[in-house]
Amino acid sequence: TWELGACTVDPMAEGFDPSPLIAYLARLGVPYFYERENIIAQAGACMRRASARASICSFCSRMKRGVLYRVVRERRYTVLALAHHLDDCAESFLMSALHNGALRTMKAHYANDEGDVRVIRPLVYVREAEAERFAEDAHLPIVAENCPACFDSPKERYRIKCLLATQEAIFPRLFG
Repeated sequence: TWELGACTVDPMAEGFDPSPLIAYLARLGVPYFYERENIIAQAGACMRRASARASICSFCSRMKRGVLYRVVRERRYTVLALAHHLDDCAESFLMSALHNGALRTMKAHYANDEGDVRVIRPLVYVREAEAERFAEDAHLPIVAENCPACFDSPKERYRIKCLLATQEAIFPRLFG
């Protein structure tokens, strides 16, 4: 048998409000874990010390992942399901290729370095727009994205998203 749980990592960005999830998950009988970690402040301090090539998105995702691993271990779960979709994977692939010279992206399934947590991305073949439509049609609670790094000063992920949108307009079958 297995048990499903849900976890939100609050990076303490102004206006972040995952409260719509609480009642929804309670109705489903899914345990909900809410973790606050001042990632935004930590990221700002780290970026001031880092090189110009450093990515706040990369820092934030690693910090959130560490919190998620901790919760998984504390609650004795063995699988961590992340909601990355196909667009996320394509964006990460291009960012890796263009900025790191490596042809890599997020894996759909792997074991962490310690081997105690299996990580899966069940939405890896789902387009972002499809996931958004499904959530709206099913009246799922939606937590608005409010990352200051994404909106106050759009950086590389935003540019890559625009690049992919332009290419998809020219090549409609870009994503299959």
